[in-house]
Amino acid sequence: MKEVGEPELHEIDRFDRGVGWIAYPNEAMERASHALAVPNEEGDDDVWVIDPVDAPGVDDLLAEFGSVAGVVVGLDRHERDAETIATRHDAPVYVPEWMTGVVEGTDATVRRFGRRLADSGFESIRIRDSMVPPWQEVGLFDGETLVVPESLGSASYFRGDRERLGVHPMLRFTPPRTALSGLDPDRVLVGHGVGVLENAGSAVEDALAGSRRKAPGLYAKTLRSALGI
Repeated sequence: MKEVGEPELHEIDRFDRGVGWIAYPNEAMERASHALAVPNEEGDDDVWVIDPVDAPGVDDLLAEFGSVAGVVVGLDRHERDAETIATRHDAPVYVPEWMTGVVEGTDATVRRFGRRLADSGFESIRIRDSMVPPWQEVGLFDGETLVVPESLGSASYFRGDRERLGVHPMLRFTPPRTALSGLDPDRVLVGHGVGVLENAGSAVEDALAGSRRKAPGLYAKTLRSALGI
């Protein structure tokens, strides 16, 4: 499901203080990366890069929003190109203090964060911390923008009937309601697919509420796609 070959930057999810991109627009996984701009004490903007996949033109895209303050790993298997981009911008890699086995042996500076992502204004949400299946995921929320690296997505294999966002296929019967319900964000950015920039709160609630009920239809759609029928 991952694209091989040369990456080609495809911009998504642009709003006044952020932008996203997909480095391999034709891949089924639709791995999405994001950059969020936050004003700092000097009056400039710090850029926080989330789960990046590198591509030509990424540095120019980031420069539109400010200077890179940090690169965040939001899922224990989303190291992606975090070290590469952090090193290139002389910035730390940020990892939740409870997430294990991530960016070990890296040459980049690694900093751990707890309830807040440094001075970014984003609160961290422990979406999932499980060993069966192995899954450690942190969400970020500043009252307006919600970042969900894996539990929600908009790629085809996430979405059931008439869903703008869908719960990950592996979590359809155990959706992260406690972590994500009731937040009412203005926009939701996800690690797979384009985000939802309008009526985002209802998209999240609909995804959580319909997760179990729409699971059989999603699995059947995925099987038909895999079989080419």
